[in-house]
Amino acid sequence: MCGECENTKTNGVHRRQVLGFATAVAGGALFGLSAGRAQADECAPFLADAQAATTPDKAIQMLIDGNARFAGGASLHCDLLGEMKATAEKQTPFACVLGCIDSRAAPELVFDQQVGDVFVGRVAGNLPTAEILGSFEYATKVAGAKAIVVLGHNHCGAVKGAIDKADVGANLTTLLTEIEPAIAATPLEGERSSKNHHFVEAVAETNVRLAVAAITEKSPVLKELVDAGAIKVVGALYDIETGKVTFLA
Repeated sequence: MCGECENTKTNGVHRRQVLGFATAVAGGALFGLSAGRAQADECAPFLADAQAATTPDKAIQMLIDGNARFAGGASLHCDLLGEMKATAEKQTPFACVLGCIDSRAAPELVFDQQVGDVFVGRVAGNLPTAEILGSFEYATKVAGAKAIVVLGHNHCGAVKGAIDKADVGANLTTLLTEIEPAIAATPLEGERSSKNHHFVEAVAETNVRLAVAAITEKSPVLKELVDAGAIKVVGALYDIETGKVTFLA
């Protein structure tokens, strides 16, 4: 069991307490650890009361705080087996992440989240496919998640393949064509190929922004939740060289 959890056992199960999401506010800054978590509760399963009390902004802040831990080499060392058992009967994640399948960009690790904290959908190029949209409709409308983050990353092989019009089979080729609008919408400076590092990264950012827009354009359910202020949909880029996530304005 991790040290952070030692004082939070209840009937043998770790429980995340809601001790006030803003422990203290001064000059617009939150003190303490993640919004919605006390230091001793970082490793405990996210419970329904905590999920219900979480706002979209607080959900995003928890991901920001988690990435700061990850990038700073301070990821939590938690009892994953204990978390697995504690969440076996019910899950109440606070956020969703749409990520790329890249093995270097696993959202749970990048955001330093534990078992039961986040819904994750992954597909090459972090594209909001019909399957992803349906999954996130469930995750938010039914299961109560408060935010959706589209997480792109640098050195993305899917983006490079789309730029180079790679043809490696019908299924992948069809998938890569979904990135073509981002290529067309990105101003070109220099060579139009995957060798142009700056163009690749610019396309990756454009692709994230288009995915964020497409989520509410293609899903009336998610648009309704966004319009009601029940969830937020935001884009972000992960740097596989530094471990840092930058959220897009």
